[in-house]
Amino acid sequence: MIELKQVSKTFRQGRQSFKALDNINLRVEQGDILGIIGFSGAGKSTLIRCVNLLERPDTGAVIVNGKDLMPLKVAELAAERKKIGMIFQHFNLLSSRTVFGNVALPLELDGMDKAVIKEKVNRLLQIVGLADKAHDYPKNLSGGQKQRVAIARALANDPHLLLCDEATSALDPLTTRSILQLLKDINRELRITILLITHEMEVVKAICNHVAVIDHGQLLVKGTLNQLFEEKNHPIVEQLIMGKELEVPQTLKDTLQDAPGNGLCPLLEIELNETTSTEQLLDFIHDKKLGYKLYAVETPQYGFNYGRLQVYLKDSEANQVVFLDYLKGQKVQYLIRGYA
Repeated sequence: MIELKQVSKTFRQGRQSFKALDNINLRVEQGDILGIIGFSGAGKSTLIRCVNLLERPDTGAVIVNGKDLMPLKVAELAAERKKIGMIFQHFNLLSSRTVFGNVALPLELDGMDKAVIKEKVNRLLQIVGLADKAHDYPKNLSGGQKQRVAIARALANDPHLLLCDEATSALDPLTTRSILQLLKDINRELRITILLITHEMEVVKAICNHVAVIDHGQLLVKGTLNQLFEEKNHPIVEQLIMGKELEVPQTLKDTLQDAPGNGLCPLLEIELNETTSTEQLLDFIHDKKLGYKLYAVETPQYGFNYGRLQVYLKDSEANQVVFLDYLKGQKVQYLIRGYA
């Protein structure tokens, strides 16, 4: 279990100061996978580095497995850190060491017997799917393979907590999925608590049981994905869920505006939510025999009716009124305004 209590951190340079964390209170249960999501500069990396005191908070308590790390002496803190694994965006492997040597390093530093090291490293490489790469050097590995080596190294000291600092940001989508699945398997099989930071909702959706949103050093919301969607009216949360706004290509605008009757035909962007799905909207259109053309759908697959739909209404003003009346209470934006 991890608990941060009233954690704050301010960076100072000369007379300038920047408050990276502002009175953070956060609890992560044993065996959970918590994603901390936010935009660049939100304070995500500072927060995760405060968990193992790579960054020492100015105030507050950092409790890991029932022990507050803040008052510990250097040797005591070093002992606790061995049980906190960490993986980074850029792998941090030693180019002069083989895959085996990189994973073995923390065990060698602990003075472990060579036979024990060999057995343990081989087992870890089996877990991460790199048993056949033990004698290869990092330069000969793909990005995904390098991250698997880093994960194996992070597991060498049998940690109860794994910190992931943008661990998939440097990887392509297919490799990202494989690494996230590996982390999910490790969490399930080894019961290791995982705390990861990301700016991608797809990562949260793929692996996290809970999610926390941070912005300008403040924790905005923490809960399940369902609970996050209930907070979508917060502008930062909505931006993270929806991503960038859909844009109408200029060529499409020109085509629609030059079409006959363009003064009466709007292009609408409709926000889907828990009460309105794409299927429901299209069923209504078909039932009323309304003229339309579907130009774009963006529906993040989080298990909820949530996303955006772009519809060009090619019908009479009266029938458009019927459709717009059906949409009352929904968030509708005119990308190209018609009669309305």
